[in-house]
Amino acid sequence: MSERSTTSKSNGGLAKMESMEMRWALKDEEGSSDELDESIGRSSFEEEDDDDDDDSEHQRLVRTGPRVDSFDVEALEVHGFEMNGYEEESSCCRSIVLALQTLGVVFGDVGTSPLYTFDIMFNKYPVTKKEDVLGALSLVLYTLILIPLLKYVLIVLWGNDDGEGGIFALYSVICRYAKASLLPNQLPSDQRISSFRLKVPSPELERSLKIKETLETSSILKKLLLILVLLGISMIIVDGVATPAMSVMSAVNGFKVGLSSVNEGEVVMITVAFLVVLFSIQRFGTSKVGLALGPALFIWFCCLAGIGIYNLINYGYEALRAFNPVYIYRFFKSNPSQAWLSLGGCLSCATGSEAMFADLCYFSVKSVQFTFILLVLPCLILGYLGQAAFLLENLTAYEQVFFLSIPSRVFWPVMCVATIASLIASRAMTTAIFSIIKQATALQCFPRLKIIHTSRKFMGQIYIPVVNWLLLVSCLAFVLTFGSINEIGNAYGIAEVGVMIMTTILVTVIMLLIWQINIVLVLSFFTLVLGIELLFFSSLLANVVDGSWVLLVFAFIVFLVMYIWNYGSKLKYETEVKQKLSMDFLLKLGCNLGTVRAPGIGLLYNELVRGVPAIFGHFLTTLPAVHSMVIFVCIKYVPVPVVPQSERFLFRRVGPKNYHMFRCIARYGYKDVRKENHQAFEQLLIDSLEKFIRREAQELLLESDHYDSDTDSDVINPSPPSCSCYLVDPNGGLYSLSIPLIQGEKPPLFEPSTSFDEVREDEDVDSLVERELSFVHKAKESGVVYLLGHGDIRARKDSWFVKKLVINYFYAFFRKNCRRGIETLNVPHTKVMQVAMTYMV
Repeated sequence: MSERSTTSKSNGGLAKMESMEMRWALKDEEGSSDELDESIGRSSFEEEDDDDDDDSEHQRLVRTGPRVDSFDVEALEVHGFEMNGYEEESSCCRSIVLALQTLGVVFGDVGTSPLYTFDIMFNKYPVTKKEDVLGALSLVLYTLILIPLLKYVLIVLWGNDDGEGGIFALYSVICRYAKASLLPNQLPSDQRISSFRLKVPSPELERSLKIKETLETSSILKKLLLILVLLGISMIIVDGVATPAMSVMSAVNGFKVGLSSVNEGEVVMITVAFLVVLFSIQRFGTSKVGLALGPALFIWFCCLAGIGIYNLINYGYEALRAFNPVYIYRFFKSNPSQAWLSLGGCLSCATGSEAMFADLCYFSVKSVQFTFILLVLPCLILGYLGQAAFLLENLTAYEQVFFLSIPSRVFWPVMCVATIASLIASRAMTTAIFSIIKQATALQCFPRLKIIHTSRKFMGQIYIPVVNWLLLVSCLAFVLTFGSINEIGNAYGIAEVGVMIMTTILVTVIMLLIWQINIVLVLSFFTLVLGIELLFFSSLLANVVDGSWVLLVFAFIVFLVMYIWNYGSKLKYETEVKQKLSMDFLLKLGCNLGTVRAPGIGLLYNELVRGVPAIFGHFLTTLPAVHSMVIFVCIKYVPVPVVPQSERFLFRRVGPKNYHMFRCIARYGYKDVRKENHQAFEQLLIDSLEKFIRREAQELLLESDHYDSDTDSDVINPSPPSCSCYLVDPNGGLYSLSIPLIQGEKPPLFEPSTSFDEVREDEDVDSLVERELSFVHKAKESGVVYLLGHGDIRARKDSWFVKKLVINYFYAFFRKNCRRGIETLNVPHTKVMQVAMTYMV
């Protein structure tokens, strides 16, 4: 579909239509980025000095989103939900509380990695000499520096989507700047939401535009991008199964050191008990649990640092030599196969890096960076140095290194703290999975599930019961099947490195498309980070036969669920677009729509952002009457975290004025929370409709005055305006070229009189508006009914067997068992009318 922008001639002639996506921005004026964003998202009722801008010689041409579409209207100001988040405060007490919550939610996974890293590294090949210990320690130190610190804390965290982290947040950013989504429900008006925040021109602008155009025109690249994202999400969910098993079992293994009578079977049973308790308390809010467990994790990091310092003092400072990377070279030179296989265990020190990014929605970037650099990283380094110092003097004690290196006098207190820290680490990954699945659901990549918001203040804190219990069952089965951290560790590493690879690719795309960084820096980042991660991945694949294939199969099943849901949703939407009703059909039916118009308002929910859904024709042929006012409501999620409340609703009139039919697009970000009940939503909708009717009348009045001044006539011409002022859209409606907000309708002054809504020629615009508002109020008093259409899809008989299997069985099963739309809307059954319709695809 071609994008249109309008420019009026100075003498009121025919407006010029151009197919372009460009806008002039000031070149040397400070804050031009903010002004550009404001000009894109501002109300079209405000005056725009485009002609003056075009004459400025200190400007550059910037390609932005299209500005006019046949369905675009003013985004009305309605009461909505404020954008919630953690605001920066200067209070010292507030900073301490935020740091404790950050520890309790974000850093639990990476903080417990010293419990098992050296155990997994030396599992295949025992330690024989000190240089092996120094080489392994050097690998761990530089892995911590390159992956958690350099990649995630200093680079990837800045790729957040307005405070939202995770792979789907990266995908959302890409879809916002380029039409990369496979679901064709994008509107040009979406690009004028203030949250889009388009970039100011840079020397790399042309390269970014070429990448954008290539991505938008290539369906193969779109599918490949989606596949990469879904693979990354499936790996994160697998990580949510392996993390609790690995963290808790590694902590419980300490009982074998403290109590010689404890065997492996008892360790498994204790681990199962802890996991059941862990997932049972998951339903409590993140801020509550984070604040309660944050001090415990702070004590844990202090224990790591304290034990490390004690071991360095007690066993010598030789471990400090591992900061010299030469020991990595010597390690690989003397034992190439051992060093290569130990890479999989070395990656364990960086586990939880993705959780830092995925849990970013709860905290700010600076708070995560500040806590990691000043507290977490130094304590981790001291902890690994202390274990290495112990190993250098006790080469045979390469199993349970952490617990053996603890001073005997503080063993049990540290054991208790380690157990609590492992439970916190498990909870951090589960919390991240909840956030990512909510994003996936909003972007049509995951079936709808019941989502519970655990905080009234922070809307990002959620709990998904089905996912929580599914993770618990999978985790218990995983522990009972393997029963050893050495076998679990390899599967754990594959899930971690899989997510890391997908994140690296997506961040590289963002660097080229959005950040517009120099190509040399981008290639340097991509080559260095991806090369390291692929090296780790190759090491882990060598041990896949040990049992890691179980988690890979689980990840593939999760991937199929998400891909089938997205594929079915895309087919369903495209079919509804093809079969939508034409305006010619509605015009032939007349203002009564071929039936009886009963008092009341009918809210017909559908997914279409353009046109009249075919399900409405099914309502007309099935019901004996239709409501006097019909509003097509489309609840649409756009690829931004939050849609400002003043830009929530878009309205458009469908058909002539006396039809009393409107379209309302309610736009939500994937982070927005719809907590309002149906009464509140109805009131917001009616208030917005009233504002739309009043503003529409103001524009028509301005249009009429402009038309009169151009024709030098003192009398309003009762005939329709000439084609120089209006253009016919594909559905048969008229919309103004000089004022792009009035679309798809005839001016009230030129409406033909009907028995349904008789208009007198001597009635002014204000009277017409009051009459229509009175009509709206009476319809509201008569009652509001929700018209829900269940549009199912079935594969045609001549379709391929695979397509029939996917659509008729798998997708149908997911739709039948996912959360229904009526439950999402919180509407009582007494106000609902439902009609089913099946599309053949």
